[in-house]
Amino acid sequence: MPPIPKNNNNNAPFSISTLFLFFAVISIFSLAFFFSSSTTTTTISHRSLTLQPLTSSAINVYVADLPKSLNYALLNRYWSFDADSRLGSEADGEIRSTNLGKTLEIPPYPENPIIKQYSAEYWIMGDLMTPPQLRSGSFAKRVLDAREADVVFVPFFATLSAELQLGTAKGVFRKKVGNEDYQRQREVIDFVKNTQAWNRSGGRDHVFVLTDPVAMWHVKDEIAPAVLLVVDFGGWYRLDSKSSNCSSSEMIQHTQVSVIKDVIVPYTHLLPTLHLSENQKRHNLLYFKGAKHRHRGGLVREKLWDLLINEPGVIMEEGFPNATGREQSIQGMRTSEFCLHPAGDTPTSCRLFDAIQSLCIPVIVSDNIELPFEGMVDYTEFSVFVAVGDALKPSWLVNHIQSFSKQQKDMFRQNMARAQPMFVYDNGHPGGIGPVPLDGAVNNIWKKVHQKLPIIKEAIIREKRKPPGVLVPRRCQCT
Repeated sequence: MPPIPKNNNNNAPFSISTLFLFFAVISIFSLAFFFSSSTTTTTISHRSLTLQPLTSSAINVYVADLPKSLNYALLNRYWSFDADSRLGSEADGEIRSTNLGKTLEIPPYPENPIIKQYSAEYWIMGDLMTPPQLRSGSFAKRVLDAREADVVFVPFFATLSAELQLGTAKGVFRKKVGNEDYQRQREVIDFVKNTQAWNRSGGRDHVFVLTDPVAMWHVKDEIAPAVLLVVDFGGWYRLDSKSSNCSSSEMIQHTQVSVIKDVIVPYTHLLPTLHLSENQKRHNLLYFKGAKHRHRGGLVREKLWDLLINEPGVIMEEGFPNATGREQSIQGMRTSEFCLHPAGDTPTSCRLFDAIQSLCIPVIVSDNIELPFEGMVDYTEFSVFVAVGDALKPSWLVNHIQSFSKQQKDMFRQNMARAQPMFVYDNGHPGGIGPVPLDGAVNNIWKKVHQKLPIIKEAIIREKRKPPGVLVPRRCQCT
C-alpha cells in the first residue's frame, strides 16, 4: 500500500424531552399525515430526504496491506498507453499529453466514460488514504490493527484491472492462461486468504468493490461470503434450469449476492450537476440516449424504442456520453421533463444517476432493479416506476407520464435536488485524497455497510459452532 500522504491542513443525541411532549409531537405529525391528500393516484411526499439516524458515528475499517501494483499502479499503467482501444476520450488524451498520469503517485482516474462510471473504487480508497486529521467528516474510521476493525477493506481496483485486460487482450478475458487480470485476482485472493483476519471470519467481514459486472469474474465463488459493493445484481443472476426453483440445498449462483449482506452503490454520474436554482423550462416530454439493441433483460429496450420513437415530445437517440454524446445528453436531459431508464444488459446503468443530476424525472422500466441507499432515501419521491408489462402497451407510457401535473413534477424535482448529493463521489481533491462530503456517496456507502454488521457478526458466530468437516450450504434467497 502507498503511504498516507502528509498534509498540514486541519479541520474538525439528541436530548430526551418529556414523554408527554414526545407523544404530543408524534400525534401532531400523525394527524397532519392523516389529513393530507392528493388529487391523483400518485402520492408525492413533502418529507425531507434526510438520512436515517444510526446508533454509531463511525465504522472501523482496516485496509488490507495489498501492494500498490493492485491499485494505484494500475492507473500508472493505464496512462502509459498511447490510447484506450475500447472508447476514445479527448479528456484522457489531454492527460496523456501532459504525462501526469505516468508520474503522479496518485494518478487521476480515467475520464473514459466506460471506465469512469465504475470509479467508486477510486473514491472509496481516496477517502481511506486521506490523512487522519482531515477525516473528521468521514463515517469510516481507519484503524491500523485488523483486530480493532468492524470490516476489512480490500483495496483492489478490480474494475480497472478488468478494463485493462479488455483493452489490451480481450480474447483471453474468460480464460486463465495469458490473462493478467486473472493473475491479479489470484494474487488478491491468495493474499487475503493467508491473513488472520480472513481466517477469523471466513472473509465475511471483508469488503470488495466490484462495480464493473465482470470485475473479479474468475474468483466470484471464493469471495461470495464477503460484503460486495456492486451497482446491481444483473451480472450475477444467471441460474441454470435445475437450480432456479429455489429448492436446491446446494449453493447456486445467485446466492453469491444478496441485499442481505451486500451493498448496492451508485454508478459515478457522467454529466454535471444541475442545481434547482438553475433549472429552466423543459420543452420535451421524455428523453432517452443509449444503445437500442441490448441483451438479456435489455431486450425490452428495443421494444420500447419502437413504441416511442414517433410519439410527440419524445426524443430517442442512439449513442453514449463520450465527448460528442455528452453534450447531447446534457442538452437532452436538461430540456426534458422525464428521462427513460429501461433495463439494459443489466437492470440499471449510470443513466439513472445522470438523470438525477440533471433534475430529469427518471421513468424506471426495469422490474428487477436494485437501487443504492434504499431505506435512507425513498425513490418514489422523485422517480416514476413502471412495470415492463404496462410500458409495452401502445401509448400507455406516454399517457401515464402526461397525467402528472406541474405541481407534481415540481415536487419531484425539489425532492431530487435534495437527493443529488447522495450520489456524488468526487470530493474535489487531486487523486481523491481529501475530506469527503458528509452527505456524499462514499459516506453513505459506509453507512450501508455499517447496517450489515449485525448480520456479519451473526454469520461469523454461526460458522464457529459447526463441527470440523461439516459444510452448511448457502441457502437460496428468493427475495
